[in-house]
Amino acid sequence: MLGFCKAGAMNYFLEYTVPAAPDDAEFEFPHNEIQSGNTIPLSETDSEIVHTAELLARTGIVGATIPEAKLEAEQLINHSRATEGLLYEDPSNSLQSGIGRLVATYVEGRGWQDA
Repeated sequence: MLGFCKAGAMNYFLEYTVPAAPDDAEFEFPHNEIQSGNTIPLSETDSEIVHTAELLARTGIVGATIPEAKLEAEQLINHSRATEGLLYEDPSNSLQSGIGRLVATYVEGRGWQDA
């Protein structure tokens, strides 16, 4: 859904951090700049292995209004291991972190705070 925008909808993006699962200390994935589109099991690669305790994500959120975008973003957060997120309005459809106008911040247990 990255960069997707239906007719009449604004371009919203949610940035959030996904922590590793409680039973795993970290995420592990191969890093290969030459073959960046390929995914293979770690046991079958000689690429450098990257270890991280969390993954940063930026994903497109479809919504004609800010309340619609907040609802969809909150559902995404609640169905992941993330506990907070930043909602951006970004007409450029950029996948780069921090691009666009910050609309609101969500924190689990506290809800939305408009920017």
